[in-house]
Amino acid sequence: MREMISPEEAKSLVLAEAQPTEVETCSLIEALGRPVAEKVLSTCDVAPFAHSAMDGYALRCADIAHASSEHPVSLRVLGELAAGDWFDGEVQAGQCVRIMTGAPLPQGADSVVKFEIVKADAGTAQPGTQAIFSAPTALRSNIREAGEEAKQGDIVMSTSEIVNPAGLGFLASCGVSSVRVHKKPRVAIISIGSELVDIASTPTRAQIRNSNAYALSASALEAGAVADIRPIVHDSLDDLKKEIEYCTSCYDVVVTSGGASNGDFDFIKPAIDSLGTLMMTTVNMRPGKAVAFGLVHDVPVFGLPGNPAAAYVSFEMFVRPTLRKMQGYTCLERGFVWAHLDVDVKKRDPRRIYLRARVRREGDSYYVSPAQNQSSGLFGVIQCSNCLATIPEGLESKHAGDKVKCILLGVSEDSVF
Repeated sequence: MREMISPEEAKSLVLAEAQPTEVETCSLIEALGRPVAEKVLSTCDVAPFAHSAMDGYALRCADIAHASSEHPVSLRVLGELAAGDWFDGEVQAGQCVRIMTGAPLPQGADSVVKFEIVKADAGTAQPGTQAIFSAPTALRSNIREAGEEAKQGDIVMSTSEIVNPAGLGFLASCGVSSVRVHKKPRVAIISIGSELVDIASTPTRAQIRNSNAYALSASALEAGAVADIRPIVHDSLDDLKKEIEYCTSCYDVVVTSGGASNGDFDFIKPAIDSLGTLMMTTVNMRPGKAVAFGLVHDVPVFGLPGNPAAAYVSFEMFVRPTLRKMQGYTCLERGFVWAHLDVDVKKRDPRRIYLRARVRREGDSYYVSPAQNQSSGLFGVIQCSNCLATIPEGLESKHAGDKVKCILLGVSEDSVF
């Protein structure tokens, strides 16, 4: 195991161990935003019958083939047909039916002329009255055909395709009431540190509130998982091992924060190593260098740093794509844009730097403003940021106007820019 690896190597390593969760059946509403685990077939033709695309008159287009304003053609109205009704007769030559949007096309009719360009005798649509046409129409005009969108048995959603609101409606029209999806991964969130207290407690002079657990739980929820905040684990190797043993028996992923460095009270790495296989200890990035990863009972265990920004960035880089892969998503990378820096950025650390920043668009270009305070102990800066401005490895500084890659936060991996 190498001591320091690149962010790309780290991501490849953790994704190689991410296995899809079990497949379950869920309702359409529950499937919203999730990729289907199996292809979905239509149970019927969509539309199930040819119907009118607008209010008008159903007729045989040959009857008005020579109609003009100088030589209008009159057709006898057989009656009126509303959506949800059925016309029992058949439209013969010289006849028409007043039809409403969505109503089935009467037998014998092959076209619909919209209501606004037809003159009705006495302004009615009663049987025996006349409708006057002053222009021809095309065959099958203003008709939505049976099976136009899908035929019975057609594949209407492919494996890994994400169910969006329109897709949900489409599946409903195909008679599909449930789909197969991968279960949402269950994630155990463990905060490590004797200095931590629950947020409802009042910290003493040596204590701080357990804020990481809430940020990481929210991040897991945003990634489509189910998160449980576990009790705080004090700085004890035995206590930490017991908690990891328990969590790997009933969760799909374990995420800890704190205790990931090499100090006397940093125990996540020896805990993973003694219980399973430790595969990663440090990543060439800032914030987030001290990231541990391994498998315990074949369950991925992430040991994230305790500093809030470091924990958040590490989750974005490694845990989020893992959770998405487990659910069957194929797009695992956040979108990004190249933006011009508003200020100079001096490089004093050879690691890759992820600056909390705010990107904006002006005309055809993007511009990015890094936050002034880049301390890894701050959550508020991330709250005000919408991207991570990336400064590559090495000691080369960047200057105002230089372009940098900005990873967009809060934007779906499927988005296109």
